[in-house]
Amino acid sequence: VEPENLVHHILKDMHATKKKKTRVILRMLPISGTCKAFMEDMKKYTETFFEPWFKAPNKGTFQIVYKARNNSHMSREEVIKELAGIVGSLNPENKVDLNNPQYTIVVEIIKSVCCLSVVRDYVLFRKYNLQEVVKSNKDDTQQNPSSLTEDQNLKVVKPETEEEKSLNEVKHENK
Repeated sequence: VEPENLVHHILKDMHATKKKKTRVILRMLPISGTCKAFMEDMKKYTETFFEPWFKAPNKGTFQIVYKARNNSHMSREEVIKELAGIVGSLNPENKVDLNNPQYTIVVEIIKSVCCLSVVRDYVLFRKYNLQEVVKSNKDDTQQNPSSLTEDQNLKVVKPETEEEKSLNEVKHENK
């Protein structure tokens, strides 16, 4: 089982049902690969690790999320710059999108280990925070309309009938 697909499936289910199914888990971040937390090792590893998502003919928009714990020898800007360069070298059509990316590259550095994963719907699922995903929010459909199901798209696009308009006007007047 691929960790990205498993966690994405769990979060998609929680987002759709809005039911809290856990008490103590706050965030689920899948880790697909690890390497030593040194720039040379990271470059070597990510050149092959990113291929399924970003190598031509595959392309997409991406963002890089970086977090380091108990590590002072890695610079955030340097890591992001190098990884973005590798993604760009795999296919020049890959573009950075910080607001609504298709893929999010998660880089977690813990001491001398670099944990990497490429996840989908990171913004929609609120940084893979399980507690926030189940909260109802009207901005969900505006935040990432590409990941909606067909039924949800129909509800968003479907115009109001005359009957619904008059009913809404009556409700508004009663308020």
